[in-house]
Amino acid sequence: MFDLLTAEKLKQSLRMLCENLTCFAVKKNFTMKKYSSFIITAILFTTVLTNVQAQSAKEKVITGIAAFPYQHTSDATASLTAMGTWNKSEWKAFMKLLDDDSLKVKATYALSAYVNEASMDANKKTAAIILLEKYLSSSKTEYAKILIQSQLNLLADKSAIEQANNSLPKLPESKIISTRSLNDEQKLLLLEDEMAAAKNPVDKKNILSQAAHIPGFSSFMLVSKSLKDADVANDAALALARLEIADENIRGPIVRDALETALPLIHGDDSAVLVSKLQNVLRKMPYDYGFVSLFNGIDLSGWKALVGNPITRSKMSAASLDSAEKAANEKTKGDWIVKDGLLIFTGHGDNLATVKKYADMEMYVDWKITEKGDAGIYLRGTPQVQIWDTSRRDVGAQVGSGGLYNNQKYESKPLVVADNKIEEWNRFHIIMKGERVTVYLNGILVTDNIPLENYWDHSIPIFTKEQIELQAHGTYVAYKNIYLREIPTNEPYVLSDEEKKQGFVSLFDGTNLDQWTGNIAGYPVRDGVVEVNPNVGGGGNLYTKDEFSNFVYRFEFQLTPGANNGIGIRAPLEGDAAYVGMEIQVLDNEAPVYKDLHVYQYHGSVYGVIPAKRGYLLPTGEWNKEEIIAKGNKIKVTLNGTVILDGDIKEASKNFTATMDHREHPGLSRKSGHLGFLGHGDVVRFRNMRVKKL
Repeated sequence: MFDLLTAEKLKQSLRMLCENLTCFAVKKNFTMKKYSSFIITAILFTTVLTNVQAQSAKEKVITGIAAFPYQHTSDATASLTAMGTWNKSEWKAFMKLLDDDSLKVKATYALSAYVNEASMDANKKTAAIILLEKYLSSSKTEYAKILIQSQLNLLADKSAIEQANNSLPKLPESKIISTRSLNDEQKLLLLEDEMAAAKNPVDKKNILSQAAHIPGFSSFMLVSKSLKDADVANDAALALARLEIADENIRGPIVRDALETALPLIHGDDSAVLVSKLQNVLRKMPYDYGFVSLFNGIDLSGWKALVGNPITRSKMSAASLDSAEKAANEKTKGDWIVKDGLLIFTGHGDNLATVKKYADMEMYVDWKITEKGDAGIYLRGTPQVQIWDTSRRDVGAQVGSGGLYNNQKYESKPLVVADNKIEEWNRFHIIMKGERVTVYLNGILVTDNIPLENYWDHSIPIFTKEQIELQAHGTYVAYKNIYLREIPTNEPYVLSDEEKKQGFVSLFDGTNLDQWTGNIAGYPVRDGVVEVNPNVGGGGNLYTKDEFSNFVYRFEFQLTPGANNGIGIRAPLEGDAAYVGMEIQVLDNEAPVYKDLHVYQYHGSVYGVIPAKRGYLLPTGEWNKEEIIAKGNKIKVTLNGTVILDGDIKEASKNFTATMDHREHPGLSRKSGHLGFLGHGDVVRFRNMRVKKL
């Protein structure tokens, strides 16, 4: 094969030869026969010249993309700069490489890098779109066509935007939204449809890439579905890691499950950093007030048939309500069905209700109706966030979906029409705090913090806690992607009347740490609990301002995997509380890392002195209830209703000098001191702390 220098010299020689031959033919006044011979000779030379030019362009292109897949950024930068100078023949040669099985891999990496760079500059982006559109139709293989189309999609060419915009409904002139560019929720709805139709890994990876650049919970859940697809599971895992690290407010059981599935799938140069960061996120991710799925796509678990309304149900005994619900479930079988992963109302029957009741909450739900459709979402058992066909002007549906239809005093109509076309998917994002409701439809605010009135009795406020219902209104409606997060009410914790009579006082009401001192910064109050947070100095101790001698101390705690903490009792404010006071161990002693524990290190033990029984902790993430009674030398610990330690510190330490850990424990002789949390840099959560002096 020619090297580039040789090819260039030959091109120049052939060009000069052709020019000379033409001049010679004219001067000599060739006959037709001689001229034909000359033409043939010229054509041969031209063919040779063209082939040499093509070969030269191909060699230049191959040399130019040799750095891909690149190891060093400088190599890629140099290659991309060279690609920016290519002429028509060189780009033609490059595109042909995509049709060549032996060379398409390097060309694929190079094209992806080129498009990525072009996407960040408006002029380069336009040029790249024109270039790719030109070569899309001339590609010979399906691989090349799919790849070029996917890169065009990444650049969001005008035709794609126009197509997406055309799928949106036409709004009444009085309520036209100023910009018709797609918002994030609309993009995600389109991407979900595209993913369902995607047949090859290139398209799927392209869709995941686009979703991964849209922050938030909706994109996280869309990407998480691809963890089960072997073709793109690794790409989905990487995307989930980055989405989560960028926004740690994406949380809940379904999020945790997805991330734990993603962790072992993360590979590549940046895997070590990503895995470490993701593990840290998982360690401190709250277990409470995160998103759960209300519909599993398989059956009606978590749902039940409707009985009465909140007022009539409240007047029924538990037994009669249970009997009525069983009868309703049996009677309405087939009214709501699960088909192809969708929750579908067939058009006959009554509402479908959640088994669980909810107070303040945040909810996502996708819905789709047919012509003349009418449905809705009941909040706290009360109608309703409206869903309907906007063409039904006879009933006022032209105002759009998402309004609080049954309101009389407060606004019932949505701010704008944001519905997608009939038989296209729509997405509600509903937030309810107290009596007020906010609704986003397809990413557009349609109800802005409006009180929901009590339809069943307008003279009383909305119920504080009730079931959610999917309305049955005689027409087909389908639902999917139903996710809900309970929102903490942040109401102060109040002691029970019984504990008040017994003499207990609250040490923490869920709102502040006014009764505590020490490392306040390392123990922030979040969602009504004290959270030991290692990111803000969670190692260190937090103590009560008051001292206690003999007492009953009750509290609840929630462990994270491998977490370690402790309860200081009769402790001074300075020194290691486990020795200068006493430490009642708080530990996830079932974690593998603690397989070689000493018995005096089990949860509930008087650390180093008296061992506790093992095996009574609830699973990680659940709330444990504990009571510590200190009376003279007697220490008693009850965990989740079981006494796990009942001992005498004087007997256990032989006059406070010889202990199980063979350490000195001068604190065992203290008669009074502070209660405390003894942080060791792990996330542990505490709530409902109350104490009674004996």
